[in-house]
Amino acid sequence: MNDVVLAAQGDTAAFERVYRAHLPRVFNLARRMAGADAAEELTQDVFVRAWQKLALFRGESSFATWLHRLAVNVIIERFRTTGASRERFLADGDAVIATTAAPRSSQYDLGMDLQAAIEQLPPGARAVFVLHDVEGYKHEEIGGLLGVSPGTSKSQLHRARQTLRGLLTRARMTRDTEYADDAHG
Repeated sequence: MNDVVLAAQGDTAAFERVYRAHLPRVFNLARRMAGADAAEELTQDVFVRAWQKLALFRGESSFATWLHRLAVNVIIERFRTTGASRERFLADGDAVIATTAAPRSSQYDLGMDLQAAIEQLPPGARAVFVLHDVEGYKHEEIGGLLGVSPGTSKSQLHRARQTLRGLLTRARMTRDTEYADDAHG
């Protein structure tokens, strides 16, 4: 018997093994969608919900797929309960996006630039970007999940991509300038 079946029967040790096996993927999804500050708590919420709903897992898809969908739903539910759902899709989000500054640091890790830029996106743009470009959802699915129209999803994705492009360009320019200063200093 596999750990998911054992966990569904109430075996807490099996559920702990399931938790450890899927923790990195769920945490990374939560971090991408909600930011680093909320990721740990959301990850715990996802696994609490998974424990509560494990008996409903029918095995029609892989457990990882089921858990991923559950995680997306828990994260989106949190957006709704904290009142962050509709406000993040308002037209004045353009002003927030336009004023977002790139982080300033003397040391840049190329692998971290994109994640840092994603975390600077307004919540709505970040959620749409992660769901579409990272997780592969279609605009119709995103609209249904977030309670917005597919057109709003497309607009938020466009804004997110433009903002990321600007943030990454500024980060690269800052890094190049600092590198040049170090070389001449």
